[in-house]
Amino acid sequence: MASTKSSNAHLSRSSLAALSNEALCKLRDEIATLLEGRADSLRNELDRLTGSSALDGRKAPKARRLRSAPKYRGPNGKTWAGRGARPRWLSNALEEGRTLDEFLITPDRKIT
Repeated sequence: MASTKSSNAHLSRSSLAALSNEALCKLRDEIATLLEGRADSLRNELDRLTGSSALDGRKAPKARRLRSAPKYRGPNGKTWAGRGARPRWLSNALEEGRTLDEFLITPDRKIT
């Protein structure tokens, strides 16, 4: 059975070699159209089975990070969540001798 496939492939190659460039280009275009149609039908089937269009050519959206709630509030109402670089207003206040706990937002001191 393997010899039959290889002889058919050899016959196909020899018949393809006999075709003109124009005929080969036309055959290539027909194959591309056929493959695109099959890909579309497979995408539609996948969409039907999964209930979504996961393979429509777009990347999935990245998950957005939620903004952290502020932990500290400065004298001018500016806030800091305690992540990243310390803001200038807080650094300056700490250099003046104030403590971090003074700026801590507590349940009785909500953001307005």
